[in-house]
This record gives sequence, structure tokens and C-alpha cells, in this order.
Amino acid sequence: VRVLMLSWEYPPSAAGGMAAHVDGLAHALQRAGHEIVLITRRVPGTEADSTIGAVRVLRVDVDMPWLPDDPIAATASGNHAVVGISAALGSWRPDLVHAHDWQVAWAADVIAGLHRAPIVTTFHGTERGRHGGHLAPGLQTDINSVEWWQAFRSRRVITSTKLLVNDILEGFEMDPAAVKRIPTGIDPAWWETTGPNETDAGARSGLVLAWGRVQYEKGFQVLARAVGALRYRVAGLECMIAGRGTYLPELQSQIDINGVGDLIELPGFLSDNELRAAIHQAGCVVIPSLYEPFGVVALEALAAGAPLIVADTGGLAELVGGTGSALLFEPGNSDQLADCIERVLTDGGVADDLVRRGHELLEASYSWDAIAARTVNVYREVLAES
Repeated sequence: VRVLMLSWEYPPSAAGGMAAHVDGLAHALQRAGHEIVLITRRVPGTEADSTIGAVRVLRVDVDMPWLPDDPIAATASGNHAVVGISAALGSWRPDLVHAHDWQVAWAADVIAGLHRAPIVTTFHGTERGRHGGHLAPGLQTDINSVEWWQAFRSRRVITSTKLLVNDILEGFEMDPAAVKRIPTGIDPAWWETTGPNETDAGARSGLVLAWGRVQYEKGFQVLARAVGALRYRVAGLECMIAGRGTYLPELQSQIDINGVGDLIELPGFLSDNELRAAIHQAGCVVIPSLYEPFGVVALEALAAGAPLIVADTGGLAELVGGTGSALLFEPGNSDQLADCIERVLTDGGVADDLVRRGHELLEASYSWDAIAARTVNVYREVLAES
């Protein structure tokens, strides 16, 4: 199958789990014998046209004209550039277009029309879901409208959890047969490998590690409160919250209010190698999300061998609930989170059991080759109808 993928995020512009998902899926599809071309945003230090592991990647500048006060207008404007670079495909023609999230909706629709190819869309989250089912007038409602239209224009919609399937069926009034649940995957071998600059491999510290896009719904403020409660309960306690996002100034304020500025480090963006090294060092990884549609961060933590603590919400609960691979706590409950952290950092038997069960879960359910095979089944369904 010849697949043209469109994604606003792709390494090294990693922001959240979508970039890692698109990268893992594209290369697994290529290994299975399919032709993959990807169009994404260009970031500094990347080439406009490159081949990475037999996957052709076209990168486009999307920031002109500069429209700072209207995110949707700016994104829609960038889609013109995405359509424009598709001319570089030359004689290559896609059998279908696979779009990832709403930011590429316009380009997917135009390019699919030009090539008379069907659209498959993967939603890595929905605006309605990110806001607990409530949409404020303005930006939230507008993004939801784009998502609704994009779902309507797609032959199939793929998403990663039962929670998101229900969000899409109810929010976009779709035929259940057109919505497919396929989890995201992980490459355990890379995350397990000790990096060249790592020391004391395998020795856990008192570091509590969290990372991701810094937004309110990621719940990092809950972790800050939990760290404050643990100051005198866990010796050698330290915390790192890595990532960038619009909530970062407010998070810093919450850290100051809770008096934990000496315990919590905010390093900003970490490269993959830096993140892997931090996970290998960590005494535990915490995912304190108030809302999380899937949680690729959880898979990364499990693959790197870290004891895992997650909020009992959405896709996180679906991923690890009942598997014994993580301790769960009530979303937003910093006291419960503090108890979980204390338990993992002070009881080596608990930590070791979490790591063992995490490896078992990954091997059974989340290899990229298995995810790619399920995705190809969706492609073939669509193409058989065309």
C-alpha cells in the first residue's frame, strides 16, 4: 500500500506522544513492505526532503504569514504550504492519505481530492475529551468543529483507547463500524539500551520523574503538591518535570506556592537520549494527568524499566489497569499520589515487581509490528470499498 502520512508533529519537533507514534508506525509499515511518504512541519536543523530508514520525509515551513493571535487561522494557513510541498511527490501517487489530528485536516482533504484517494484519520485526542466533555465558546469550540468535519471526511477513524472511541462516536455522531481502536506502540529495545554518557546503569535514585507537554490537564501541579507532602517522609527526594507548554509559568507559580522550588527542577525540553538517561536513573516515573487519551509516556517508562505511578483516568487506566505494571491513584488527589511515591521509593520489592510486570505487558501487546499489521487491515478495508 502507498500511504501519504500527514502530521503536524514528527521528530525532532516532538511534543507529546503523537510524534513518537507517527515515527514508529511509519517505519513499521515500511518494514512490512509498504511505501510511506510523510509530510510534516520543518523545524530548525532539518532538511526539507530526506529519507529516514526508507521513509521519505518532506518538511515544510508553515509560519508565514505570521498570525499570532488566531491559532486556527495560523494552522489553516500552514496547511496551504503542506499542500504545496505535495508537488514534490512527482509521479508517486498515494493509495490513501493518513492524517494525524486536526492540524492537518485541510491539507488531507485537498491532497486526497487531488489524488482521488480516501482519507484515514487517527485522532490522538479530541478537544472535547481534553476539556472533560465541555467546550468553551471560541477556540475550543472551533477546534471541535474542525475535528467533526475531519471525521466526516474520513473513511475510517482510528484511535487508541475505548475512551476515545466513545468520545468520537458520541461527539461526532459516527457509524461505529467506521471507528477502529488500535493502541499505540513502543520500541522497547531502544529505551532499554544504556546511553553512551550514562553512569551507574541500573542504580535507581530518589528522583521522581515526569515529562510531557506542560498543560493544565497533564496534572503536574498535583505532583508539585505531592512532593511538598513528601519533603520529610522520603530521604534524598528530588523531582524533575521536563517539557514545555503554555502552563509552564503557572506551574512555576504552583511550585513556589508549595515551597518546593528546591526539590523540583524544570529543565524544559529533553532530547530522547537525555530523557532515556533520566528514566534509567529515576526511582519512579509519575504520570499525574487529569485527562490522558492514551499515554505513550507510560509505555516509554515501562520500556526503559522504571517503576510507574499513574492517575486512574482515561487511556492510562485502560493501558495499565489490572496488569500490576503500575500503581494507580485518584486523579487530582495529591495525598494518594504522595503515598504511592513513598511506597515505591522505600520498598524495593514493590518497585522490582512493577518493572517485571511492565516488561510482560509490553511484550504481549504493544510492539510496533503488531500495531502496523492492524493498521494495514484498516487500510485494506478502505481500499476494498473504493
